[in-house]
Amino acid sequence: MRNHGVERERRAFEDFYRRSRDQCLRAVFATTGDRSLAEDLVAEGFARAWASWSKVSRHPAPAAWVVRTALNLRISWWRRYRREVALDGHDRSLPVDEGADQALLAAVRRLPRRQREVVVLRIWLDLDTKTVATVLGISAATVGVHLSRATAHLRAEFAPVAR
Repeated sequence: MRNHGVERERRAFEDFYRRSRDQCLRAVFATTGDRSLAEDLVAEGFARAWASWSKVSRHPAPAAWVVRTALNLRISWWRRYRREVALDGHDRSLPVDEGADQALLAAVRRLPRRQREVVVLRIWLDLDTKTVATVLGISAATVGVHLSRATAHLRAEFAPVAR
């Protein structure tokens, strides 16, 4: 006989996964630029979310928790393997059109890490400033500063050239 509480938790997680997977994948892909890596990171993020579901399900933004976990995994991976030699771009998958403007994705990827994270969480995941601050472990004012700098940089990059 199954425990009804466990079954309810499993169904809640499955529902969360179905609702959030694509959104989390787009956010991580926008940050990494590598579809295959983003898929691996998001899968691991969801695996960790399931392992800690009792905590994650009470998080103010569980999808942001998954994205933050995935991005932290990338940083940990990068630290371990940064001594590897790149194969002149042959080790990266080709960019996949995710319905977003490729020039905009490239510009976001060029932003400093924290600005990029704020843009992804605040704009693409549509989280409120307080939640972004909680997820990143910074103040709401700092979120505003990073968002302001990022949007100013993106506006300047896409501003029409005066002739």
